[in-house]
Amino acid sequence: MSEARGIYAVADGMGGHLAGEVASGMAIDAVKRLANGRGEASFSALRATVRRAHEAIAAHAGKHPECAGMGTTLSMMWRGGHYMYIAHVGDSRIYRLREGKLEQITQDHSFVAELVRGGVITPEEARSHPRRNIITRALGTRGDNTPDLLAADTRKGDIWLLCTDGLTGMVEDERIEAELSSAGRTLEEAADRLLSLALSAGGSDNVTLILHRDDEEGKAWNQD
Repeated sequence: MSEARGIYAVADGMGGHLAGEVASGMAIDAVKRLANGRGEASFSALRATVRRAHEAIAAHAGKHPECAGMGTTLSMMWRGGHYMYIAHVGDSRIYRLREGKLEQITQDHSFVAELVRGGVITPEEARSHPRRNIITRALGTRGDNTPDLLAADTRKGDIWLLCTDGLTGMVEDERIEAELSSAGRTLEEAADRLLSLALSAGGSDNVTLILHRDDEEGKAWNQD
Protein backbone atom coordinates (compact mmCIF):
# COMPACT_ATOMS: atom_id res chain seq x y z
CA MET A 1 0.00 0.00 0.00
CA SER A 2 1.26 3.50 -0.84
CA GLU A 3 -0.85 6.39 0.45
CA ALA A 4 1.48 8.89 -1.22
CA ARG A 5 0.82 7.34 -4.63
CA GLY A 6 -2.79 6.45 -3.91
CA ILE A 7 -2.15 2.73 -4.50
CA TYR A 8 -3.84 0.07 -2.37
CA ALA A 9 -3.98 -3.72 -2.75
CA VAL A 10 -4.92 -6.97 -1.04
CA ALA A 11 -3.92 -10.51 -2.03
CA ASP A 12 -5.07 -13.86 -0.69
CA GLY A 13 -2.82 -16.84 -1.40
CA MET A 14 -3.73 -20.47 -1.99
CA GLY A 15 -1.99 -23.80 -2.38
CA GLY A 16 -1.18 -24.55 1.24
CA HIS A 17 -0.37 -22.14 4.04
CA LEU A 18 3.31 -21.51 3.25
CA ALA A 19 2.94 -21.57 -0.54
CA GLY A 20 -0.04 -19.25 -0.31
CA GLU A 21 1.93 -16.74 1.74
CA VAL A 22 4.72 -16.82 -0.85
CA ALA A 23 2.29 -16.26 -3.71
CA SER A 24 0.43 -13.39 -2.07
CA GLY A 25 3.73 -11.85 -0.96
CA MET A 26 5.03 -11.91 -4.54
CA ALA A 27 1.86 -10.23 -5.77
CA ILE A 28 2.22 -7.45 -3.20
CA ASP A 29 5.90 -7.10 -4.13
CA ALA A 30 4.82 -6.39 -7.71
CA VAL A 31 2.42 -3.73 -6.43
CA LYS A 32 5.20 -2.19 -4.33
CA ARG A 33 7.37 -2.00 -7.44
CA LEU A 34 4.59 -0.06 -9.12
CA ALA A 35 4.26 2.22 -6.10
CA ASN A 36 8.00 2.93 -6.13
CA GLY A 37 7.95 3.93 -9.79
CA ARG A 38 6.71 6.99 -11.59
CA GLY A 39 3.90 7.79 -13.95
CA GLU A 40 0.20 8.39 -13.65
CA ALA A 41 -2.56 5.90 -12.95
CA SER A 42 -3.36 3.87 -16.06
CA PHE A 43 -4.82 0.55 -17.07
CA SER A 44 -1.63 -0.35 -18.92
CA ALA A 45 0.43 0.02 -15.74
CA LEU A 46 -2.06 -2.04 -13.74
CA ARG A 47 -2.15 -4.73 -16.42
CA ALA A 48 1.65 -4.90 -16.49
CA THR A 49 1.78 -5.22 -12.71
CA VAL A 50 -0.69 -8.11 -12.71
CA ARG A 51 1.25 -9.83 -15.49
CA ARG A 52 4.52 -9.35 -13.62
CA ALA A 53 3.05 -10.89 -10.49
CA HIS A 54 1.58 -13.84 -12.37
CA GLU A 55 4.81 -14.63 -14.18
CA ALA A 56 6.89 -14.37 -11.00
CA ILE A 57 4.59 -16.73 -9.08
CA ALA A 58 4.41 -19.25 -11.93
CA ALA A 59 8.20 -19.23 -12.32
CA HIS A 60 8.72 -19.77 -8.58
CA ALA A 61 6.28 -22.69 -8.54
CA GLY A 62 8.07 -24.23 -11.52
CA LYS A 63 11.38 -24.20 -9.67
CA HIS A 64 10.02 -25.37 -6.30
CA PRO A 65 7.93 -28.58 -6.46
CA GLU A 66 6.64 -28.01 -2.94
CA CYS A 67 4.91 -24.86 -4.24
CA ALA A 68 3.20 -26.55 -7.19
CA GLY A 69 -0.34 -25.25 -7.60
CA MET A 70 0.17 -22.11 -5.56
CA GLY A 71 -1.58 -18.93 -6.61
CA THR A 72 -3.21 -15.80 -5.27
CA THR A 73 -6.01 -13.34 -5.73
CA LEU A 74 -5.14 -9.68 -6.27
CA SER A 75 -7.42 -6.67 -5.98
CA MET A 76 -5.75 -3.30 -6.34
CA MET A 77 -6.75 0.29 -6.96
CA TRP A 78 -4.86 3.43 -7.92
CA ARG A 79 -6.20 6.93 -7.49
CA GLY A 80 -6.04 9.00 -10.64
CA GLY A 81 -7.88 12.32 -10.66
CA HIS A 82 -11.46 11.73 -9.62
CA TYR A 83 -11.32 8.00 -10.36
CA MET A 84 -10.03 4.79 -8.85
CA TYR A 85 -8.36 2.66 -11.50
CA ILE A 86 -8.89 -0.97 -10.51
CA ALA A 87 -7.36 -4.32 -11.45
CA HIS A 88 -8.96 -7.43 -10.01
CA VAL A 89 -8.39 -11.20 -10.16
CA GLY A 90 -10.06 -13.72 -7.84
CA ASP A 91 -12.58 -13.42 -5.02
CA SER A 92 -11.11 -10.71 -2.86
CA ARG A 93 -13.25 -7.59 -3.16
CA ILE A 94 -13.30 -3.81 -3.46
CA TYR A 95 -16.29 -1.90 -2.08
CA ARG A 96 -17.26 1.77 -2.03
CA LEU A 97 -19.42 3.29 0.71
CA ARG A 98 -21.09 6.49 -0.47
CA GLU A 99 -23.64 8.40 1.60
CA GLY A 100 -24.26 5.34 3.76
CA LYS A 101 -24.76 2.93 0.83
CA LEU A 102 -22.27 0.09 0.29
CA GLU A 103 -21.61 -1.03 -3.29
CA GLN A 104 -19.45 -3.97 -4.38
CA ILE A 105 -17.32 -2.57 -7.20
CA THR A 106 -15.56 -5.78 -8.27
CA GLN A 107 -17.15 -9.07 -9.32
CA ASP A 108 -15.95 -12.32 -7.75
CA HIS A 109 -14.19 -14.79 -10.03
CA SER A 110 -15.57 -17.86 -8.31
CA PHE A 111 -17.73 -20.88 -9.05
CA VAL A 112 -20.59 -19.78 -6.81
CA ALA A 113 -20.49 -16.19 -8.09
CA GLU A 114 -21.04 -17.50 -11.60
CA LEU A 115 -24.00 -19.53 -10.33
CA VAL A 116 -25.45 -16.43 -8.69
CA ARG A 117 -24.97 -14.31 -11.82
CA GLY A 118 -26.66 -17.06 -13.83
CA GLY A 119 -29.64 -17.15 -11.49
CA VAL A 120 -28.97 -20.75 -10.44
CA ILE A 121 -28.58 -19.98 -6.73
CA THR A 122 -29.19 -16.96 -4.52
CA PRO A 123 -26.48 -14.91 -2.80
CA GLU A 124 -27.66 -16.39 0.50
CA GLU A 125 -27.26 -19.93 -0.83
CA ALA A 126 -23.80 -19.05 -2.13
CA ARG A 127 -22.58 -18.29 1.39
CA SER A 128 -23.00 -21.92 2.48
CA HIS A 129 -22.44 -23.67 -0.85
CA PRO A 130 -19.98 -26.61 -0.55
CA ARG A 131 -17.95 -25.28 -3.50
CA ARG A 132 -17.84 -21.65 -2.39
CA ASN A 133 -14.03 -21.73 -2.08
CA ILE A 134 -13.42 -22.58 -5.73
CA ILE A 135 -12.16 -19.56 -7.65
CA THR A 136 -12.10 -19.39 -11.43
CA ARG A 137 -9.25 -16.91 -11.88
CA ALA A 138 -5.99 -16.63 -9.94
CA LEU A 139 -2.47 -15.40 -10.49
CA GLY A 140 0.29 -18.00 -10.82
CA THR A 141 -1.99 -20.86 -11.83
CA ARG A 142 -2.90 -22.37 -15.16
CA GLY A 143 -6.09 -21.21 -16.80
CA ASP A 144 -7.59 -17.75 -16.93
CA ASN A 145 -5.65 -15.07 -15.05
CA THR A 146 -6.93 -12.06 -17.00
CA PRO A 147 -7.64 -9.12 -14.69
CA ASP A 148 -10.86 -7.16 -14.76
CA LEU A 149 -9.89 -3.53 -15.41
CA LEU A 150 -12.34 -0.79 -14.49
CA ALA A 151 -12.56 2.78 -13.27
CA ALA A 152 -14.94 3.93 -10.53
CA ASP A 153 -15.52 7.57 -9.66
CA THR A 154 -14.58 8.75 -6.19
CA ARG A 155 -15.87 11.70 -4.18
CA LYS A 156 -14.89 13.37 -0.96
CA GLY A 157 -16.33 11.36 1.91
CA ASP A 158 -16.36 8.02 0.09
CA ILE A 159 -14.94 5.10 2.08
CA TRP A 160 -13.21 2.35 0.11
CA LEU A 161 -12.84 -1.18 1.46
CA LEU A 162 -10.43 -3.74 0.01
CA CYS A 163 -10.70 -7.15 1.66
CA THR A 164 -10.17 -10.88 1.35
CA ASP A 165 -12.98 -13.43 1.58
CA GLY A 166 -11.95 -14.05 5.17
CA LEU A 167 -14.11 -11.00 5.89
CA THR A 168 -16.89 -11.27 3.33
CA GLY A 169 -17.37 -15.00 3.91
CA MET A 170 -18.13 -14.31 7.57
CA VAL A 171 -19.77 -10.87 7.63
CA GLU A 172 -22.71 -9.99 5.39
CA ASP A 173 -22.62 -6.84 3.27
CA GLU A 174 -25.47 -5.29 5.25
CA ARG A 175 -23.46 -5.58 8.47
CA ILE A 176 -20.33 -4.18 6.82
CA GLU A 177 -22.40 -1.25 5.56
CA ALA A 178 -23.76 -0.59 9.04
CA GLU A 179 -20.32 -0.70 10.66
CA LEU A 180 -18.77 1.65 8.10
CA SER A 181 -21.72 4.04 8.37
CA SER A 182 -21.51 4.31 12.16
CA ALA A 183 -21.29 7.99 13.08
CA GLY A 184 -18.10 9.17 14.72
CA ARG A 185 -16.17 5.93 14.15
CA THR A 186 -12.59 6.28 12.91
CA LEU A 187 -11.19 4.06 10.18
CA GLU A 188 -9.04 2.29 12.75
CA GLU A 189 -12.06 1.57 14.92
CA ALA A 190 -14.09 0.38 11.94
CA ALA A 191 -11.28 -1.93 10.81
CA ASP A 192 -10.93 -3.40 14.29
CA ARG A 193 -14.68 -3.89 14.50
CA LEU A 194 -14.89 -5.70 11.14
CA LEU A 195 -11.98 -7.95 12.07
CA SER A 196 -13.62 -8.79 15.39
CA LEU A 197 -16.91 -9.63 13.69
CA ALA A 198 -15.21 -11.97 11.21
CA LEU A 199 -13.31 -13.79 13.93
CA SER A 200 -16.29 -14.07 16.28
CA ALA A 201 -18.34 -15.55 13.41
CA GLY A 202 -15.91 -18.45 13.36
CA GLY A 203 -13.59 -17.21 10.63
CA SER A 204 -10.53 -19.39 10.26
CA ASP A 205 -9.36 -17.96 6.95
CA ASN A 206 -7.00 -15.02 6.68
CA VAL A 207 -8.78 -11.72 7.21
CA THR A 208 -7.05 -8.83 5.46
CA LEU A 209 -8.70 -5.48 4.89
CA ILE A 210 -7.81 -1.90 3.99
CA LEU A 211 -10.05 1.10 4.58
CA HIS A 212 -9.45 4.37 2.75
CA ARG A 213 -11.49 7.55 3.18
CA ASP A 214 -11.43 9.99 0.29
CA ASP A 215 -10.87 13.32 2.01
CA GLU A 216 -8.33 16.12 1.92
CA GLU A 217 -5.79 14.04 3.82
CA GLY A 218 -6.42 10.73 2.03
CA LYS A 219 -6.63 8.78 5.28
CA ALA A 220 -6.28 5.00 5.19
CA TRP A 221 -6.14 2.14 7.66
CA ASN A 222 -4.77 -1.36 7.15
CA GLN A 223 -5.80 -4.40 9.22
CA ASP A 224 -4.42 -7.91 8.81
